[in-house]
Amino acid sequence: MVNEDGAHEHTEEPESKHNGTADGGDESNEQEVIVIQDTGFTVKIQAPGTEPFDLQVSPQEMVQEIHQVLMDREDTCHRTCFSLQLDGNVLDNFAELKSIEGLQEGSLLKVVEEPYTVREARIHVRHIRDLLKSLDPSDAYNGVDCNSLSFLSVFTDGDLGDSGKRKKKGNELEQIDCTPPEHILPGSKDRPVVPLQPQNKDWKPMQCLKVLTMSGWNPPPGNRKMHGDLMYLNMVTVEERHVSVTASTRGFYLNQSTTYTFNPKPTNPSFLSHSLVELLSQISPAFKKNFTALQKKRVQRHPFERIATPFQLYSWTAPQVDHAMDCVRAEDAYTSRLGYEEHIPGQTRDWNEELQTTRELPQKNLPERLLRERAIFKVHSDFAAAATRGAMAVIDGNVMAINPGEETRMQMFIWNNIFFSLGFDVRDHYHELGGDAAAHAAPTNDLNGVRAYGAVDVEGLYTLGTVVVDYRGYRVTAQSIIPGILEREQEQSVIYGSIDFGKTVVSHSKYLELLDKTSRPLKVQRHKVLNEKEEAVELCSSVECKGIIGNDGRHYILDLLRTFPPDLNFLPVCGEELSADSQCQGFPRQHRHRLACLRQELIEAFVEHRYLLFMKMAALQLMHQKANKDLNKADTPAITDTSEEKSNADTKQITATDSSTATRVSTHGTDQEDNSTDSQTVIEGEGNSKPTTNGPVDPAGTPNGQFKSKLEVKELEESIPGLAQAKELAETLVAEDGSGVDPKSREVVLNACKAVGSISNTSFDIRFNPDIFSPGVRFPDDSLEDVQKQKQLLKDSAAFLVSCQIPALIKDSLDHSTLPLDGVTLTEALHQRGINVRYLGTVLEFVDKTPAKAQLEHFYRIGIMELITRCAKHIFRTYLQGVELSALSAAVSHFLNCFLSSFPDAVAHLPPDELVSRRKSRKRRNRVPGAGDNTAWASLTPSELWKNITSEALSYYHFTLQCESVDQVVEKYGLQKITLLREISVKTGIQILLKEYNFDSRHKPAFTEEDILNIFPVVKHVNPKASDAFHFFQSGQAKVQQGFLKEGCELINEALNLFNNVYGAMHVEICACLRLLARLNYIMGDHPEALSNQQKAVLMSERVLGIEHPNTIQEYMHLALYCFANGQLSTALKLLYRARYLMLLVCGEDHPEMALIDNNIGLVLHGVMEYDLSLRFLENALTSNTKYHGPRSLKVALSHHLVARVYESKAEFRSALQHEKEGYTIYKNQMGEAHEKTKESSEYLKYLTQQAVALQRTMNEIYKNGSNASIMPLKFTAPSMASILEQLNIINGIIFIPLSQKDLENLKAEVQRRQQLHELGKSEEPIEDSPLELEDKIPVD
Repeated sequence: MVNEDGAHEHTEEPESKHNGTADGGDESNEQEVIVIQDTGFTVKIQAPGTEPFDLQVSPQEMVQEIHQVLMDREDTCHRTCFSLQLDGNVLDNFAELKSIEGLQEGSLLKVVEEPYTVREARIHVRHIRDLLKSLDPSDAYNGVDCNSLSFLSVFTDGDLGDSGKRKKKGNELEQIDCTPPEHILPGSKDRPVVPLQPQNKDWKPMQCLKVLTMSGWNPPPGNRKMHGDLMYLNMVTVEERHVSVTASTRGFYLNQSTTYTFNPKPTNPSFLSHSLVELLSQISPAFKKNFTALQKKRVQRHPFERIATPFQLYSWTAPQVDHAMDCVRAEDAYTSRLGYEEHIPGQTRDWNEELQTTRELPQKNLPERLLRERAIFKVHSDFAAAATRGAMAVIDGNVMAINPGEETRMQMFIWNNIFFSLGFDVRDHYHELGGDAAAHAAPTNDLNGVRAYGAVDVEGLYTLGTVVVDYRGYRVTAQSIIPGILEREQEQSVIYGSIDFGKTVVSHSKYLELLDKTSRPLKVQRHKVLNEKEEAVELCSSVECKGIIGNDGRHYILDLLRTFPPDLNFLPVCGEELSADSQCQGFPRQHRHRLACLRQELIEAFVEHRYLLFMKMAALQLMHQKANKDLNKADTPAITDTSEEKSNADTKQITATDSSTATRVSTHGTDQEDNSTDSQTVIEGEGNSKPTTNGPVDPAGTPNGQFKSKLEVKELEESIPGLAQAKELAETLVAEDGSGVDPKSREVVLNACKAVGSISNTSFDIRFNPDIFSPGVRFPDDSLEDVQKQKQLLKDSAAFLVSCQIPALIKDSLDHSTLPLDGVTLTEALHQRGINVRYLGTVLEFVDKTPAKAQLEHFYRIGIMELITRCAKHIFRTYLQGVELSALSAAVSHFLNCFLSSFPDAVAHLPPDELVSRRKSRKRRNRVPGAGDNTAWASLTPSELWKNITSEALSYYHFTLQCESVDQVVEKYGLQKITLLREISVKTGIQILLKEYNFDSRHKPAFTEEDILNIFPVVKHVNPKASDAFHFFQSGQAKVQQGFLKEGCELINEALNLFNNVYGAMHVEICACLRLLARLNYIMGDHPEALSNQQKAVLMSERVLGIEHPNTIQEYMHLALYCFANGQLSTALKLLYRARYLMLLVCGEDHPEMALIDNNIGLVLHGVMEYDLSLRFLENALTSNTKYHGPRSLKVALSHHLVARVYESKAEFRSALQHEKEGYTIYKNQMGEAHEKTKESSEYLKYLTQQAVALQRTMNEIYKNGSNASIMPLKFTAPSMASILEQLNIINGIIFIPLSQKDLENLKAEVQRRQQLHELGKSEEPIEDSPLELEDKIPVD
């Protein structure tokens, strides 16, 4: 297929800079590919007892997929054991449709019932059980089988698409009740938990069958086996009829056995049926009626509500669910089967073989890559599920150790071909690195290493499948097993690296060759270390990274815990001084362990930052040379002068410490000598509310790699004449690798290389040596200079984190481009900039010293909350290790009482005596790790716990919390107890009962042991990516940003296809894709399509991220907007109220994002003429905007205008005038008199004044002439839906500008010019924050 290759070329194109200039050839190829993939055809299907029906299929599908469709269809769902036949020939299940001869448009496929086997009979029973349970949410609450919750349909009354048409009939305004529940109104202090999971009426399922279990007569005795009996079932129908059923090769029939007598003969009549459903429908009328109704409901649900998610999601709250009898669940629990493992020959899976063979699949063209990525993703998600289940079994004591003689902490386990070890320091392995603390940190570091090497994807280099599970206070590492590793000693098998942290080191040429390919992308430098014989050994990784060749001949690397260089801010080294930037922040600090590494994101940002510096240096030096050459006319020396000064200034600054050209940000408000004017003015006029503050904030121009680089460069180009040409020259120099260039230019590059610490002298190349500062590693004498260079680089990058990245984060929070809502999103924001969470205390101190601290209050509050809950988590971890299983719920509830309840003397409930008396006989060896007969946990008191939390905050985060109790914390930092409860539960895996808790009672504790329902694992694993789909998505985004909406839309649709191809239907990235598509549909005027895509995005976000994840809240808001545009006002309101409720629960009312929700609610209420309610929300938004954006911001002006409009509708013109005047003043000061916004505002002011005067006249008239006055009718206008929608679009950052053709041309040219400027600093934008603004004439959002 030629076209497939075309597609491949097209997907590669976005990697090079996508300037929207793909030539026509590529474009047409890509179009053809889309067409080829979608040429489906229709076949007819004839099942026994039903009419033939049409089914759309595609040639790439397998026959098996038709099976799946039939097992899901309402009228054929009860069949599992059948074959499909075409003209009497049975089709092979695993054949692709295009490979079947004679199969074409309109072919008739017959469904033919096949005889059962034991396996098929079991699958049938399991499938019927799944159909009966299909509406039951208990699996989602219990966190099994990748089920999770979704509540969207409760608020939209079923599927939006249909109801939209249905509701349009009457005039919708009359029947809406708009009053929100009391707790949602602005200012309400009540934060109930129960509405988090509203009652879904579909979940009270109609009972079809009381009991379905395996019979105790199984398995059939020999003589019955020879009659075709496969197994026996017992059932109780809704009518209380007890029956015993035989599953035979021919189907199911009633036999004459009872509970205590075995009589396998068929009853008369025996009702022999090929499916259980047919059998039950004959003997139980209630079953027949309810099963049909149940299937109708099941099929009506949105598919996204029932498809399994790729990774399990756990809910931190659940209602009291009845525990129903379920034979399949019982059987699953006691076999080590995972999912449908009996489908795979050989029962247990060889995980390592599967993980590695999927990596080896070919990847030459698009279809091959899709196949490979899909296989990799599937195996990873299966492996994560298996590893999680195994880790829980290990901690619950249900797996026998492979070294049962050792003490519990040192035991290792194998289950289902996965190796499990506990996160303790076994045999003093980590003694020098911090003991147990290091052993706890190592697995996550190792996982990050596995992730990094997996992403580089070097052919021939293999890593282990790795999953890290935290459960009940223990950390378990699950790894796939290298073939043959268990048979031999580790010493013999390691042929590369060191098993004793560098005392003995070996190397291997093949490993060096493989690892060399990862050296550049991972920025790891090749280096030599000394072994015990004083010989120099060359490595291309850290010493602990071990290379082992498995019995399968593959080259494995493991122990990747030091893939990234050490973080010197948390690693005090004798005789080493950190740079001034780090020191003034109080670094280096002592950390729990010596494994603190820098994050990959930081390394990338640092290198990019250095690259910019390098280009600038080279360019300035070239200019300097050029200026010297041209030195003949009188007016030129001025230029030479400045450039000389500049380059000197630059070199001075760079060689000092890495306070790089622009990092003249002092945290104490004293501005050092300002010789870097060129980059000091960068952020002025960037809509920053206080561009003049000279204190710690205004990290003006920290040329942080990812964020400000574009501005930096552009601004520089304007400030120095001739720099642009010099820059081009410098780029050609760098590109040519320094050969063939005249010596002077080569010297320029050499100087620049030296200044930025490049490892090569002819081109820019920064790499790190991960072994620097590792205890026990020694370097040969001839590389000392190199080692010094590396040490300096490490110090510089540590300083870069403190002096550039943290200020950049704070700046982004100030201008609201980073808006964390809870702990998870805060952590993501830190990680995105390469800041580790251990810097949380430093970040909070930085916020504290910021002059604009009031505008960062939300950020500070979330930071404090995260810090407290993380400290509590650390304490909870060790607390749980001392608790035995029977006391678990009592211990957890006691801990939560000490943590959150105002009740001063929380007393623990010990298990009652009847459980304790058996203690004498329990002298078994293989106890659960750490299960002593201790009740030490019961002595914890609230004051002691909070004392521990404050000391933990000081020792781990170096942050001083002044508080001795939960109430003081809540008071001092403005936290909410319910939010603290959510954060700690999510972090530790606690599941609590869904009910209202009284935290503030001083007479009884908030929690009892009955309130703790479950404790779940917290799982970390690798997320394999769909690379092609992601490139399509990115180039689609780029097109959209350039204003080519249609092309963008096509690319994103294609990305969606590819994502679905790799991930299946459910995934976070698909969610982002759908959201962007919906937004594009909306902008292009296709409202129903926008609604349908956004509905999918909401459902997916609920299922994959969680029902109250910040992302889900955002999706709800978008959906509400599209609902409103589709005329579904009451639904829009319900969705907005839901979003507001979730916001209140997750972070409270005081948050800049709340203003957006309130503006939305206020506008919709205004539209349905609920003026007083509307004002409550709009005025709340006004207050919040004023606080977080500053009183002079355009957002505030808009807020004033919205409030004024509602007052106008209420005919309270004085208040309306007052607000509009405020808005007008802001527009005038910010935009000037001539700006259209200012003009609009002044027009509106005139109109309001006229109305006010008219009203006054009328009133005077009435006073003068009494009741018989002739009154001019006043115009009270209900706002039009169009005007409301227009305002909604504006506040949500969507602006439509009516443009003429000429304007469009200009706009495109302008966009292209900007693109070229951006190219210098743009690497890849993160997928999340790319809000789509077509071309905002005013910075509205």
